[in-house]
Amino acid sequence: MSSQLAALNEWVQSVAKLTQPERIQWCDGSDAENRGLIDLMLGTGDLIKLNPDTHPNCYLHRSHPSDVARVEHLTFVCTTREEDAGPNNHWMAPAEAHAKMNALYDGCMRGRTMYVIPYCMGPIDSPLSRCGVEITDSPYVVANMRIMTRMGAAALARIEREEKFVRGLHSVGDLNPDRRFIMHFPEELSIQSFGSGYGGNALLGKKCHALRIASYQARNEGWLAEHMLIVGIENPKGDTHYVAAAFPSACGKTNLAMLIPPEGYRRDGWKVWTVGDDICWMRPGADGRLYAINPEAGYFGVAPGTSAKTNANALAMLNQDAIFTNVGVTADNQPWWEGLPDGTPAKDWQGRDYDAKNGPAAHPNSRFTVSAKQCPSYTAKAEDPQGVPLSAIVFGGRRESLVPLVFEARDWTHGVLVGASMASETTAAATGAVGIVRRDSMAMKPFAGYNFADYFAHWLSFDQPGAQLPKIFHVNWFRKSSDGKFLWPGFGDNLRVLEWMLKRVDGSVDAVATPIGNLPKAGDLNTAGLGLDAGVMEELLHVDREGWYDVMENIGDYFNGFGERTPTALKTELQKITAQLA
Repeated sequence: MSSQLAALNEWVQSVAKLTQPERIQWCDGSDAENRGLIDLMLGTGDLIKLNPDTHPNCYLHRSHPSDVARVEHLTFVCTTREEDAGPNNHWMAPAEAHAKMNALYDGCMRGRTMYVIPYCMGPIDSPLSRCGVEITDSPYVVANMRIMTRMGAAALARIEREEKFVRGLHSVGDLNPDRRFIMHFPEELSIQSFGSGYGGNALLGKKCHALRIASYQARNEGWLAEHMLIVGIENPKGDTHYVAAAFPSACGKTNLAMLIPPEGYRRDGWKVWTVGDDICWMRPGADGRLYAINPEAGYFGVAPGTSAKTNANALAMLNQDAIFTNVGVTADNQPWWEGLPDGTPAKDWQGRDYDAKNGPAAHPNSRFTVSAKQCPSYTAKAEDPQGVPLSAIVFGGRRESLVPLVFEARDWTHGVLVGASMASETTAAATGAVGIVRRDSMAMKPFAGYNFADYFAHWLSFDQPGAQLPKIFHVNWFRKSSDGKFLWPGFGDNLRVLEWMLKRVDGSVDAVATPIGNLPKAGDLNTAGLGLDAGVMEELLHVDREGWYDVMENIGDYFNGFGERTPTALKTELQKITAQLA
């Protein structure tokens, strides 16, 4: 027995001694095992079988009404020193966190099965991939982890060969919100979660491992773990460029990952390939380029708003072999959520007869879990052990004014500044106030497992002699006119902006240099067939120097919040831009 397997067995036995399960089941990821778990949950009511004619092998799970989303205020990063977690994280001392969690775990699995889930984040043979083991008392978690990760015997074999693995311990507990915590111990490569059976709180391979722990691990090992989609853009010549992109919530991330080219572009031979929709791990290759993998094997996507109009590729993969969580159902037992043009909900997400007075039929954060291979735009490159080479990195936010449709960073340092200062404006529905700018650096605000200032420095460290780093861009699909209408059509037409970026990558078009970055020249961004009113592109690409000057002061205040650790290079870049805007 390898030392790692011995260490794993010892840990499993120590957890069993603490939690006192009725039995222990080591998960192998087999079809037979999955069928057994599905049958078990159908028997307990944890799963409901959906219409087998319209949705074969699809099931509905209803979580507890108090357990429907991530709980950031109960999510902690437990480093030895508080300053290493940074002001971007909630911190708790490791000894205090362990004592709190051990008290909660004491006897928590009595009468339950303890499942041991070996899993691999990323292609099973990729040097970029990392392994973990999740211990859980939830068969729902096992079924979802089988879709979301490379789970089972192959992962266990890799763990035997490697030096380390991430240890995740999860129990649904009693689902008491007052006894719900998600603890991360980056220095120990471990995660502990109690009191939730939902999503990222329970599927520990996702945000907990693939972002919070992995970002810390990546810093120590010389790579990056990012909250980014990865998409391949194939032009009519057959050349494919890969782009990674980071967006805060409600900014069209999944739609871009599964983009369908406009009709004219499809006719000319453009294709878009989905490598990943949420998480990107990237590492420098021998040629100096950044190579990226999607560590996940499936999608845990938001159902409401997904339709043939907004994301036909996403909808097309949900007709078989999927798990739905907290959606409504029709009278003939088909899954239903707001945004679908057809069907009528008969039951809401809590299993009640649908009544609009009770709110939406599907919970706003209701989800689907499905294999990535079921997406029509899936590419086998998602399983390439070496990853895909990135030509561009894109940052973006939801801004009704000021921020142009697209601009290019002048160099890597400027690009890191662009990502570190990215922001979205709040909406009335979300906050009760419109237009308040919330900064979400690299879309990693809830997910960076260490101090943002050190994280920015880590990004800057990749600019080394010989590096062939991706160009960095910023986009804003959400600019509005004075009468409140969107100026840019968005969705599939965003490919027009990506086309310009790739022309900048290969040097086939010039750009207009401004203090905030390089913008498209008139006519270089293809708008044929859009029917835009005169002056729209001029407005979309306008740089309001006075407005941007004020923004630079706000960004400076934001960086000051991270104290002396904020890299000098970012402060210097900010000062340079401010001087140019004056």
